[in-house]
Amino acid sequence: MSFWDFLIWSFWFYLVIVCITIFIRVIIDVFRDPELNGWAKALWVLFLVIFPFLAAFIYLIARGGRMAQRSMAGMAQAQQANDQYIRSVAGSSSPANEIEAGKRLLDSGAITPAEFEALKTKALGGTA
Repeated sequence: MSFWDFLIWSFWFYLVIVCITIFIRVIIDVFRDPELNGWAKALWVLFLVIFPFLAAFIYLIARGGRMAQRSMAGMAQAQQANDQYIRSVAGSSSPANEIEAGKRLLDSGAITPAEFEALKTKALGGTA
């Protein structure tokens, strides 16, 4: 096997991977699209199975712009859900909540009054 044979094989392998990626992205977008009803989705998938290259090119030409918009909207929604999850896990760390938690610790005897004052100063933005 010569170097040129390797380059040609690599080129064809690359094309196969690109085609598979395009087909998967198109099928995902068909099912993600709320504008298409069930029959339209079924027809697109059938068209993609019977005439894969032609169907993919037609889909990219006809619906490619909205495909990018749906992808961006999906990423924004995922980012928003991730941010909301992080906020819910992190909890509320307002100064009042920190002081209240410190007061409970003081009342239970877990910390000394000096430690409570240091915690209160730190919660209010001062240096402890």
